[in-house]
Amino acid sequence: MKLLYLFITFFRIGLFAIGGGLATLPYLFELADKSDGWLSREMIGDMLAVSQSSPGAVGVNLSAYTGVRYAGIPGAFVSALGLIAPSIIIIVIVAKTLKAFKENAAVKSFLAGLKPAATALISAAGLGAISLSLWNSAALSLLEYVRWKETLIFIAFFLLIVKFKKHPIVYIIGAGVAGVVLKL
Repeated sequence: MKLLYLFITFFRIGLFAIGGGLATLPYLFELADKSDGWLSREMIGDMLAVSQSSPGAVGVNLSAYTGVRYAGIPGAFVSALGLIAPSIIIIVIVAKTLKAFKENAAVKSFLAGLKPAATALISAAGLGAISLSLWNSAALSLLEYVRWKETLIFIAFFLLIVKFKKHPIVYIIGAGVAGVVLKL
């Protein structure tokens, strides 16, 4: 029953998470809010950090990690399969029909409408990740609300990324080292 639940849940997420792996975050937050403690928003933040720094697609990594948390190794496979199944089905359908309708005005308008929606989903996910990383929602005072060390790392690496544009692994390793040095 757990595996069927995971497959259906991640099939739904895969069907509506337009824009890539980060677009799955709002759905994972919703799942965390509904879970009986086996998944939390804080865990999603940790999962995101691991998924971003691991090989493979972020959404698949997030789904597999969630599946492991809920139903072990079989849960990882079922969750990942559920997440990618809608994309495979849609890509096959689109590939078969797009040739015939690629000049259709309604199809062009539909695809043009998807772009801002995907941007909004990714932006919402990014803001959710910022919230998880930089703010402590359980804080009792304003000074405790901001995670100061994490905020400094965020600002420093944001500026470094904008200025130097090195390979992402450089920043991932650097951020890990900064976390150890600052004892996060």
